[in-house]
Amino acid sequence: MAVGFVLITTEPGKEISVREKVAEIDCVKGIWVVFGSFDCFVKVEADEESDLTEAIVQGIRSVPGIIDTRTLIGAEI
Repeated sequence: MAVGFVLITTEPGKEISVREKVAEIDCVKGIWVVFGSFDCFVKVEADEESDLTEAIVQGIRSVPGIIDTRTLIGAEI
């Protein structure tokens, strides 16, 4: 199982609409609006890392209102 976390910066005032759209993406298992350097914290999971990558690149990053993302993908060591 591939697990990752995406930190999202949104346009001012777009936190809630971004949260609602991102929550509709299949691999998203949790999303929280947070305070600090980022506006949303997202947990993503998929059976294959390629599915996770697709959900992030084609799904999350294409949501209107997102300015920037930082992605952390868990490594199996």
